Amino acid sequence: MTVTQHHTSVLIVGAGPSGLMMAAQLLRYGVQPVIIDSKQGPTTHSKALAVQARSLEIYRQMGVIDTIIKGGKQASGVVFNQEGKEVASLSLSNVGEGQTAFPFVHLYQQSKNERLLLDFLTLNCCPVYWNTSLVTIEQQPGKVIVQLQSAEETQHITCDWLIGADGAHSLVRKKLQIPFNGDTYQHQFYLADVKISNAFGDKVNLFLSKKGFAAFFPMPEEQCYRVVGQLPAELDQREDLQIEEALPFLNAITGQTIGMERTNWFTTYQLHHRMADNFRQNRCFLIGDAAHIHSPVGGQGMNTGLQDAYNLAWKLAGVVNNQLQEKILDTYAAERMPVAKDLLNTTDRVFKLILSRNWFVGLFKKWALPAILKNVWGKPALRAAFFKRISQTGINYRESQINLHLSHDSPVKAGDRLPYLKVFDEKKQQETDLHEWCSKPGFTMITLGKLQELDLFTLAKWITQNYTGTLNFFYLPPSARNQQVFDAFGIKEKQKKAIIVRPDMHIGFINDVVDIDMMDNYLQNVVGFVKA
Repeated sequence: MTVTQHHTSVLIVGAGPSGLMMAAQLLRYGVQPVIIDSKQGPTTHSKALAVQARSLEIYRQMGVIDTIIKGGKQASGVVFNQEGKEVASLSLSNVGEGQTAFPFVHLYQQSKNERLLLDFLTLNCCPVYWNTSLVTIEQQPGKVIVQLQSAEETQHITCDWLIGADGAHSLVRKKLQIPFNGDTYQHQFYLADVKISNAFGDKVNLFLSKKGFAAFFPMPEEQCYRVVGQLPAELDQREDLQIEEALPFLNAITGQTIGMERTNWFTTYQLHHRMADNFRQNRCFLIGDAAHIHSPVGGQGMNTGLQDAYNLAWKLAGVVNNQLQEKILDTYAAERMPVAKDLLNTTDRVFKLILSRNWFVGLFKKWALPAILKNVWGKPALRAAFFKRISQTGINYRESQINLHLSHDSPVKAGDRLPYLKVFDEKKQQETDLHEWCSKPGFTMITLGKLQELDLFTLAKWITQNYTGTLNFFYLPPSARNQQVFDAFGIKEKQKKAIIVRPDMHIGFINDVVDIDMMDNYLQNVVGFVKA
């Protein structure tokens, strides 16, 4: 299918999870992108499996969460095995209770994520141009000229902004000559989606052995598992390897005979840990695997790409819609590169520990690690800290230049993700939560504390005159049923707080007074709203 437009505001190269999420988020803000992919269609392989809580919060904001919850499965726990014997079992059931509406690790294949996002695009009349490849990129002042190749023809189109979401071998990144520094892990690995007769239940099972390692991840379908393992030296670099050849080594590592009933997918691959030197060059951006790749430890890869898109889309939409100054686009790389770097370092350290054949590390894994895991898991604070990291709900942008923290007492800081706190709506007599208040596109202003009717009228008038459609407003007066919200923000009796939440549910502004001039200063001079 030939791209019909000769010019578009945003061209997205790559229709994997990151690119599709980028398109979906832009559509929420009324920006119609063009999205292309060199593949024939969406992936039919499961690929990434875990959808973390922070990503589920995005899907909830988009109104599609029910489909994901119904179509997936929660991992009930993690079991660690040494030489085929269980040494530690950690429950994941509601491990993040109170931190999010989704206090669990949800298993929902990448292929299903892509189908869900494609459906969202279809409902918003945004097609994906499959079998369409990027050939050249030429950046000029105020625009990007690209050459595209499809089955039908070669064509040139222009765009205001270009998004590289085309994976680890990103042609966008290569054409921009952005270095992709890092390394490749020495050994080759295999991945299989299988139906087996063994009873691993809904828990992730990790097998560590002198012979190597293997991991079983439960999939939503009955008795189906994702199996990931390290190939032995004698099978390393073998072409056309079949699962039957790897099965004896898998049996040896697990200490049991794996009853293989059906293989849906089997592939071998090498793992990398790399990161682009920059996530932006002039009018071009990199998101997802085009910007960073790492080991699959903790199921972070796809989720990080979704977060990249979520961070960039509202900023880019604001610029395209002439609501925000272009300087806000500098904050994408400034906010997301430290997240990617930390993730790369963390997953690399853990993965090297798993793979290590060092005798001392082997003793540590055999004797010390199980005891440490059980001890850590027995402490609620450490368990909560673990969930914050793996769920990505603990990521903050406190150092961002689009924050303004003017509160002296709040334990929650500007740059933090808005806490998930339940709220009782006294007027409607029903329970909701702060995240639900942020479901509409745009910024959300929340005032906490007693305000007079005249104050509320003045705030509403200020928003109507200056920020209609871009700033939503909620007011929470003191009440016994909502005391936990006031406690979370450190608000004492007769005190007030004004909070402005960014479109990506990170707090941009906190103040101990409700002052229109100070909020206007934040929006105009810090965020960079374009004056009407």
